[in-house]
Amino acid sequence: MSGQATASVNMPRTSKRGPSEISAFWFILPCLAILAFTSLYPVVFGFGISLTNWNWGSQLDFVGLDNYAQLFSDAEFWTVLRNTGVFAVAATAIEITLGFYLAVQVDKLKIRTDVLRALLMLPLMVSGIVVALMSKVMFDPFLGVINYLASFFGLGPSAFYGAAATAMPSIVAVDVWWQTAFVFIIMLAGLKGLPKDPIEAAQVEGANGFTIFWRIKFPLLRPLLITVLVIRAIDTLKVFDIVFGTTGGGPGLATEVVQTYVYRTAYSFQQIGKAMAVMVIFSIIILGISLLLQTFQDDRDARPTK
Repeated sequence: MSGQATASVNMPRTSKRGPSEISAFWFILPCLAILAFTSLYPVVFGFGISLTNWNWGSQLDFVGLDNYAQLFSDAEFWTVLRNTGVFAVAATAIEITLGFYLAVQVDKLKIRTDVLRALLMLPLMVSGIVVALMSKVMFDPFLGVINYLASFFGLGPSAFYGAAATAMPSIVAVDVWWQTAFVFIIMLAGLKGLPKDPIEAAQVEGANGFTIFWRIKFPLLRPLLITVLVIRAIDTLKVFDIVFGTTGGGPGLATEVVQTYVYRTAYSFQQIGKAMAVMVIFSIIILGISLLLQTFQDDRDARPTK
């Protein structure tokens, strides 16, 4: 008798979904269907087109992996990838460093910083194409204000966007002016939201400002910093508007990035299959970078704190 009772107690219980869980699934099903159509369908369609030589018209021949083979053997494609990587690394590094530094310095101020924060946020209120046109006027070799100010220091006029050596640094500088405020806003919010107890305890123990920042504040801000880094890295890799509005990818291929290359391939040369192949490769690269940064963040979080 007791054995039967014990067996009945030890028997695994099968959980049944309640009516509330089933009804909740039917409520979110339309949302999942919309997301699948708007996210998965374009991916599948784009990959399918990348296997053809579609020219926006009736010509739609299946060519398999020929577009990918042509890209990997095309020196121009590798130049475009290199330009995109150079821009992304330079712009992201400067924006993260400068935005984080500004956030730390503003956080130290004892006065109200509402006006200062509003002024630093102004560039974010301007669209990318407007920023490109404004910078094109400012960097004009004859009428631009930048060359006018440089003349006071004995510097001659420089064709910032017209020379291969200065075109990419000029675009990086414009993007830094435009997007550093994003890093500043997020990191300042993170600094303002830090817990006060560990900081006050360290001050009581006699820790200086540098020790408090490096040992307490920075570790607490690291997850947020990694998140901002991922966002800015992906955004800079997808740059289009400021390049298209300033140099159009020139002079030559000096500033040609993936997005402008795809635009030119698809709309100027009517090679839709090749353009889609570029986007498939580039999407895989962006996904790999995102997973790599996320893995780095997970590894740091899993390490035991000393």
